[in-house]
Amino acid sequence: MKISVPKPKTLTNENDPLYIIKTRKKTHNRAATIAGPMVRYSKLPFRQVCRDYDVDIVYTPMILAREFVRNGHARLADFTTCSTDSPLIVQVGVNNVADLLKFVEMVSPYCDGIGINCGCPIKEQIREGIGCALIYNPELLASMVSAVKQKYGDKVRLETKIRIHDDLEQTVELCNKVCDAGVDWITIHGRTRTTRSSQPVNLDAIKYIISQIKGRNVPVVANGDCFVETDLAKISECTGADGVMAVRGLLANPALFAKYDVCPWGCLEKFWYWAMEFSTLPFQLLQHHLFCMLENMQLQKPLLKEMMTLKNTVQLIDWFDKNFIFKRHNDEGFGVTVDIPYRNQA
Repeated sequence: MKISVPKPKTLTNENDPLYIIKTRKKTHNRAATIAGPMVRYSKLPFRQVCRDYDVDIVYTPMILAREFVRNGHARLADFTTCSTDSPLIVQVGVNNVADLLKFVEMVSPYCDGIGINCGCPIKEQIREGIGCALIYNPELLASMVSAVKQKYGDKVRLETKIRIHDDLEQTVELCNKVCDAGVDWITIHGRTRTTRSSQPVNLDAIKYIISQIKGRNVPVVANGDCFVETDLAKISECTGADGVMAVRGLLANPALFAKYDVCPWGCLEKFWYWAMEFSTLPFQLLQHHLFCMLENMQLQKPLLKEMMTLKNTVQLIDWFDKNFIFKRHNDEGFGVTVDIPYRNQA
């Protein structure tokens, strides 16, 4: 496959994330399906695999605006795309209007929307006024949203991804401010800054917030604890959200939204294909992606441990060929096998 250079985007119904989120319940009888941003893991090969399995919209990992706008090396390392990488939301970590406007100017021609990260709970980011710090600084967040929308209007779709406060009225107030500023949609992660991921997501909180801003005509995406396909309907129905975002669930099973309870083997073959086509993943990330998928498939534990001892991509390919019927892109039956095709099944 020849990797094509993306051309500047024009929003149509096919790639406009706002249109997709607003209409999926009518056109597909379900909420919009969204692959959320994951540090390191939401890179181009993984995004392409998700698109093969009924994911409507995919996010990049968070990109730090201050580095991106000042450093050419950071731009090359942080953002890779292609003509079929769409609809795509580029998520940004930012704490001032100037950096955000420069970032949008540089990135928006090559994506379908920008998402401001207001949910990252990492202490280093919060100290710099990035991520979760922004839900406690609604005036700054609203000013950044307003600056982008005043300059670009509907030419640039803009989202804010937030966490909830202990006092939900603060979250409602925050949502009202960004709605006033012109945000296109809001993603709500139903945990506070200090809630551990092992604790259940608060769907009732998301439902309450949606009920309080319903008259704003700004769609809401619910995020948190979407691990299997049935969670899509459960989260959507419980909260009333227009879209459902999965993150950890898709890392383990990129076919989650395509009604596969367990990651199918064909998904793994497709991931290998995209990883080799783009050659953008360091070996450790490639290995970890495969580990997550194979663990979800319940690969025999001795084999899983053995895979993690391998040191480079050549060893990894040889290991797959030795242990499995591992099809390449041009092989008949590529990407369609469901169960693990052990080569020497007892």
